[in-house]
Amino acid sequence: MQWLFFEQYSHEPHIAFPRFWALFGIDVSEEERSEKLRWGGFALRGMDNHLKERTFMVGERYTIADIALYAYTHVAHEGGFDLSRFPALGPWLERVAAQPGHIPIDA
Repeated sequence: MQWLFFEQYSHEPHIAFPRFWALFGIDVSEEERSEKLRWGGFALRGMDNHLKERTFMVGERYTIADIALYAYTHVAHEGGFDLSRFPALGPWLERVAAQPGHIPIDA
């Protein structure tokens, strides 16, 4: 549950908005964009630190926490986030995408 709350209050509001703005050409102030990128970076760093010694977010198995956090994390680069700054996220994203029944966001 902690990761689901994290996704709703610390992750999604800061990761999804810059992507939405970029995809739909919405003009926002540089201050607002920088603030979202800053807080989104904190969220991604927290996930990255957590995943450095774990396979998945909870209990070493694929759970709804992985599904919830994967959704915007795997497309965060579209909002201006440099995911290469978070080395544990890449392998985790690959593990989640490799799960049976995975459907890409653009399907």
